[in-house]
Amino acid sequence: MPVIPSTPAALFRTMADGLSAVGVLRRSGAIDLRDPVELLRTARDATVLGPVATAFAHAARHNGAATAIVDEQGPLTFAELDRRSNAVANGLAARGITSGTVLATLCRDHRGMVLSLLAAGKLGARIVLLNTGMAGPQLVSVAERENVGAILLDAEFLHRFGDLPNKLPFILTADDGWANHGQPTLDDVRAGRSTRPPASPEQPGGIVVLTSGTTGTPKGAPRGKVSPLQSAQFLDRIPLPKASATVLAAPAFHGTGLSQLILGWALGSTIILQQRKFDPRRTLADVEHHRAGTLVLVPTMLQRIVDLGESVLAEYDTSSLKVIFAAGSAISPDLSRRTALAFGEVLYNLYASTEVAVAAVATPADMRAAPGTVGRPPVGCRVAIYDEDRRRITEPGVVGTIFVASALSFGGYTDGTGKETVDGMQSSGDVGHFDAAGRLFIDGRDDDMIVSGGENVFPLEVENLLVERPDILEAAVVGVEDRDFGKRLRAFVVPAPGAPCDAQQIKDYVKATLARHKVPRDVVFVDELPRNATGKLLRRKLESAEPQ
Repeated sequence: MPVIPSTPAALFRTMADGLSAVGVLRRSGAIDLRDPVELLRTARDATVLGPVATAFAHAARHNGAATAIVDEQGPLTFAELDRRSNAVANGLAARGITSGTVLATLCRDHRGMVLSLLAAGKLGARIVLLNTGMAGPQLVSVAERENVGAILLDAEFLHRFGDLPNKLPFILTADDGWANHGQPTLDDVRAGRSTRPPASPEQPGGIVVLTSGTTGTPKGAPRGKVSPLQSAQFLDRIPLPKASATVLAAPAFHGTGLSQLILGWALGSTIILQQRKFDPRRTLADVEHHRAGTLVLVPTMLQRIVDLGESVLAEYDTSSLKVIFAAGSAISPDLSRRTALAFGEVLYNLYASTEVAVAAVATPADMRAAPGTVGRPPVGCRVAIYDEDRRRITEPGVVGTIFVASALSFGGYTDGTGKETVDGMQSSGDVGHFDAAGRLFIDGRDDDMIVSGGENVFPLEVENLLVERPDILEAAVVGVEDRDFGKRLRAFVVPAPGAPCDAQQIKDYVKATLARHKVPRDVVFVDELPRNATGKLLRRKLESAEPQ
């Protein structure tokens, strides 16, 4: 659980944050202080249903006839989705699933995923959101660690659980032509069941979001808290439109997609789900077709959209976009500029993590004034930087470890471990610095730092420089063993179509701008960089890859 304020100053700050959050929500239209009855109902829901079902119930009461989601099967209104999720919840209860059961989902983005989230909330069952990019051994390990009692999954993923020692009940959220081996579907579960809501649970079951797991089995971070700060931290600096359409390209099992599903409903918006593998053209077509006001994605997705080029982008009318919401990693100065040229001043970059929740937001004005920044903390968040001895750094430009304090920071992983804490603030695992205006910059992951010849190098600086070149689409820099220097830098480069692959030219380009110890000794040209399902770069794969 988050730390309870223990001093008068901390208590005052918590109260002030809460009042500020209410002000943000009122201005954005997320709450209406003139309707106290609805406020009380929503507050009651929050104590028993958790964030997803609470936001949904508020939207369903406000306008049940409005479209809640659109997936490949078509639209569903809030009222239709409410009845179906009630029937699913009642059907799961008839199969012995209760508030004490831990459910897990392994789904792409479609109505089955949404029904699973809502049914779990209505039953008070904890739900673990598994990553579609996880391998079988990882899935089995997480299922055992989290004491999962039933798995709701798309049929295409059934084979990944072949090594699960204890056979768990599987329920298919989508079959889509895959062999289901006789497993029941969500339609089977809800068939003949009452569409009235089940009895309210005594308390929320909670949601477990997994860390990215780029270096091993992902850890579980519980997410069940409902607070005005939850929405206000986004809305404070991001003007998400109300009662609009949101194209959700980021997966819902990821914190970015999940948070914007919840927030979109809180604003009465329609969520456009993209079930299959991300396709930049289809994403643009969805924005045009639904006149979407918001597009939610991770930076690698945005990179692929912008890389389509001016002539392709001109084929789609995206003038309805008010916000492009990108989270998951810092946006390079080059991508920030190219996005502004293509779509106007609509890009907002969220700096957050599974553990510390929201930390900072960069607005278009921030990125225009200081390309590469992740902005400033919103209401209810505090960010500080500490040196290796955990002394606070106050000078601009000095790099240190980033620590974050927020009422929404998690209280520890489900395995009992946690993040380093200093002065009541949790480490984000990143290193960074502030500029003179107080804007935050990310210099890299703490464990990505390369020591070459006694000099510290953070790969992100070199990578951002490389992608400034028009002949380079993507770049990643890692450290590899070197007899003389301990580590040397190796750059993996995805060249633009038709671009010459001249390694020496690239080395000379870096040498002309950065210090000698930051120049890659090796340059390897590749067709693509290895990433997980949420776009995180898999550096360990590159470190172990043989040069071509």
